Amino acid sequence: MTKNDLEFYKGKKVLITGHTGFKGSWLCQILIGAGAEVTGYSLEPPTDPSLFVEAGIAEKINHVVGDIRDREKLIRVFEEVQPEIVFHLAAQPIVRESYKDPVGTYETNVMGTVNICEAVRQTASVKSFLNVTTDKVYKNNEWCWGYRENEPLDGYDPYSNSKSCSELVTHSYINSFYCDMDVAVSTARAGNVIGGGDFAPDRIIPDCVRAAEAKEGVIIVRNPYSTRPYQHVLEPLNIYLTIAKAQYEDKSKAGFYNVGPDDADCVTTGDIVTKFCAAWNNSDGADSFGTVSWENRHDGGPHEANFLKLDCSLIKQVFGWKPVWGIDKAIEMVVRFSQRRILEPEKVAEEMDNEIAEFFE
Repeated sequence: MTKNDLEFYKGKKVLITGHTGFKGSWLCQILIGAGAEVTGYSLEPPTDPSLFVEAGIAEKINHVVGDIRDREKLIRVFEEVQPEIVFHLAAQPIVRESYKDPVGTYETNVMGTVNICEAVRQTASVKSFLNVTTDKVYKNNEWCWGYRENEPLDGYDPYSNSKSCSELVTHSYINSFYCDMDVAVSTARAGNVIGGGDFAPDRIIPDCVRAAEAKEGVIIVRNPYSTRPYQHVLEPLNIYLTIAKAQYEDKSKAGFYNVGPDDADCVTTGDIVTKFCAAWNNSDGADSFGTVSWENRHDGGPHEANFLKLDCSLIKQVFGWKPVWGIDKAIEMVVRFSQRRILEPEKVAEEMDNEIAEFFE
């Protein structure tokens, strides 16, 4: 999708669940710039600090505080807003947290999906609906090739499994209800995203940024040999917007899509931290911010996949998609954002707009 393609969203009524989170904040900022009428439905921002707050997004959209588990309120918002396009991002997204609170994870990720699917079913204005899930929906065999969209769904931990269930709920609604309606529905199974403004716990790049900003010098890495598909946050948002637009205009484009980087950007946790340290230490502000390094310190935590990557052949074939920024550029942008935020905290939204403009050009 290019800057010109974003013109499609001008004046469109778009509803985003989970808009106060990291991905949701970036998606809001893109759509605000494109001239969409954005409504967000979410809990209060999940972190403090928060990109949503620092970028002042609440003042630029119809910001609704609500729980995705509250079906009655969600449906009332749909009735009031009459959205044309819906992005479902709301979730409990942390693997480790799902071990601590499996019931809450399933309530949010499974029943939350039931509720959004039901709201879409009852709202005739919706023409395009995208449910964002995860690369972790697949039964992980720890093999060396990427998972394809026709592989079995069976996530291991409560988070991954609940997102597998979210996929199945969506599939059932497509077969049972949406096939007889004027609405196109897809799911997008995205890999690990990185970017400026992510403050979530138990994520490696936010851990790196926190250590660097605190001038602690050493980043603790609990599993440096696990391989993940890393991409800048604007990469999946680009294809989400592409899918939603394409299926709005042509229902045959709806489907179940892997959204991940090229194989070269499926790297180990140790590799990505090494890249971060190099980018931070060699930046123009290194003298002001200090240098960082990392060490392996496994903490004996719960099971997490060691090797996971996606085969994105389908999305490349259907949409002619290819990544814009590779892993090195993505890390460079994280460092740029984080250091500017320290020096000019009032210009977070401006930095987001600059990166969005650079990406979509």
